[in-house]
Amino acid sequence: MSTPETITAPAPVPEPVAARTAQNRRYLMCRPEHFTVSYTINPWMEPAKPTDTAKAVAQWQKLYDLYLHLGHDVELIEPLADYPDMVYTANGGFVIGGRAYVPKFRFTERAGEAPAFADWFRASGYDTVEPKEVNEGEGDFLLVGDVILAGTGFRSTGDSHREVGEVFDREVISLNLVDPRFYHLDTALTVLDPVQGEQDGGPERANIAYLPGAFDDASRAILEERFPDAILVSDEDGSVFGLNSASDGYNVIISPRAVGFEAQLRERGYNPITVDLSELLLGGGGIKCCTLELRAAEEEQA
Repeated sequence: MSTPETITAPAPVPEPVAARTAQNRRYLMCRPEHFTVSYTINPWMEPAKPTDTAKAVAQWQKLYDLYLHLGHDVELIEPLADYPDMVYTANGGFVIGGRAYVPKFRFTERAGEAPAFADWFRASGYDTVEPKEVNEGEGDFLLVGDVILAGTGFRSTGDSHREVGEVFDREVISLNLVDPRFYHLDTALTVLDPVQGEQDGGPERANIAYLPGAFDDASRAILEERFPDAILVSDEDGSVFGLNSASDGYNVIISPRAVGFEAQLRERGYNPITVDLSELLLGGGGIKCCTLELRAAEEEQA
């Protein structure tokens, strides 16, 4: 009596990985020459804990040099001695197509930064819009395709979501932050690709990554519906500011401590590059906080 042959099931075909393309970016940065922590406006800031300004400058310089190495253009704004948080230029405005919507900071400790950013935008030829509502720039406004993702809960007000939509004539999706550690949207969500949808007949790109626990139930439901293929990041990686990152569509600059997120990015075809900004994290900021994107009109639909 013959023994029946063992039938081996075929190996599963792996999902195709989307081809990622690096695109030129133009950024605004500010050297942290006056960085220190002398007050508390977020859970990360502990004035009793010593800070090292020279170390902050050296870490920031590595990020600046990396952007140049990757072919990006970087503009600089002059740091003001009385505003140590000015290094976090992402809060200095929101820019699309040569128009700059400037901030109106919630805390008086940072209020003096707003005129400096407004002056820089005007001097650089931007159509500069002064806000009526409290907003903290690209810290709470992130562009994905034609849509502005807008954070609220700790800093920017819900009314600023209406205002930014009117300024740029864009759909705005409001997202409510509930964990005080992630007080700006760019600490809990990062945009990985400039546009949504399929690319050249390939699979849909993973446009964003986010930390689910940073948002309320309604906001999570919105993100799940809008971005079903998003990368969901663990609290372990989020708590080291892994999501406070900068992407050019292929290269993603992240914290070296966000090891799980780094692996997730590689699986999706991105090229994660780590830069340590641990000293600047003492002020509650990371890579994206130090990076304000200056989007020209021709880059909007890139």
